[in-house]
Amino acid sequence: MKKILSIFVVTVLYVMVTAFAGFQKDVDHLEKQAIELLKKQIITEAAWALKQTPVTITASSSPRSAGGKHDFFSEADYWWPDPKNPNGPYISKDGLTNPDNFLEHRKAMIRFSKIIGALASAYKITGDEKYVKHAVKHFQAWFINSETLMNPNLLFAQAVKGRFTGRNYGIIDTIHLMEVAQGALVMQNAKSFNNATLQGVKQWFADYTLWLNTSVPGIQEKTVKNNHATCWAMQVASFAKLCNDENMLDSLRISYKTILLPNQMGNDGSFPLEMARTKAYGYSIFNLDAMTMLCQILSTPNDNLFNFETPDGKSIKKGIHYLYPYIVDKNKWILKHDVMYWENWPVAQPFLFFGAVQYNQQDWFLAWKKLNHQPQVEEVIRNLPIRNPLIWL
Repeated sequence: MKKILSIFVVTVLYVMVTAFAGFQKDVDHLEKQAIELLKKQIITEAAWALKQTPVTITASSSPRSAGGKHDFFSEADYWWPDPKNPNGPYISKDGLTNPDNFLEHRKAMIRFSKIIGALASAYKITGDEKYVKHAVKHFQAWFINSETLMNPNLLFAQAVKGRFTGRNYGIIDTIHLMEVAQGALVMQNAKSFNNATLQGVKQWFADYTLWLNTSVPGIQEKTVKNNHATCWAMQVASFAKLCNDENMLDSLRISYKTILLPNQMGNDGSFPLEMARTKAYGYSIFNLDAMTMLCQILSTPNDNLFNFETPDGKSIKKGIHYLYPYIVDKNKWILKHDVMYWENWPVAQPFLFFGAVQYNQQDWFLAWKKLNHQPQVEEVIRNLPIRNPLIWL
């Protein structure tokens, strides 16, 4: 009997190992396809990045900012002058972006993200130190040089004229530092990345992570019920990973399982609070991307969040299954068209790529492959912080 049982156990283990090996082979194949697809784009973008000199937030300012030279400033997108009181406090128009807002700091940060993302991607696929050497100049300008650095807080982000000098909702602007942090993580062992600069970068992100967790705006943003809380967690996860802050990473895993996923996802896989917005399609895509990236950043071999499911059946896989049909054919979308930028979505969404790799879903990968990998519309770029997927694998 013992011999039969032993044979059975060995057989089961063999089947499991063989199945896993086959699955891993398929996953590796998808990653290789992605590299082949993106390689030319990466090298082209990196060649552009090598020509860029550092431009930080100290290069521009707004008279409407209550902060100083080193303080990031932006204005809330959906707030406008009041026609009944043109010189008074702004009024809200959900989903409609005010074109007269101050955007220079946001643009500088997105440019920084593009540069580091491109250089880190090129370094990852070529191993060429020239990409790291140039990236170091930008890291030093943003985080170390006393004349050009950005203060590690967002006290003056998404201000509203006549109402707020800054708001917790502005914290979402620094999602574009995620690929900066991940780029540093990818390049940190390169010979050209001197230790003083690396430690300075990590210290800046550690200081900012502390502010995000202890300041009034940070705590407010953490507890918002929609995509803002997801994005707070997503960027904190990215920064904590760079800083090897395991306690923070553990707390974020618990938050994903007990708060973010169960409270934001509906039983059908949708996000009801995003579906209620005037740009329901874009916001649904945005929040699913953010939750998927949370899973990608936080998952470990012993705790793969892509496999996590709440007692009532909510999971990131269900979320992707829900939205996928509307990605491949947006004409099937069940709600009104978004009030702005309806025609500009979808693009090569991260949830499709990372979902395809995790679940070995060829159809999701093919959908991602066919979509636009180089969007040019500012609003799309603003809501697409993950534009260099290879550095996250």
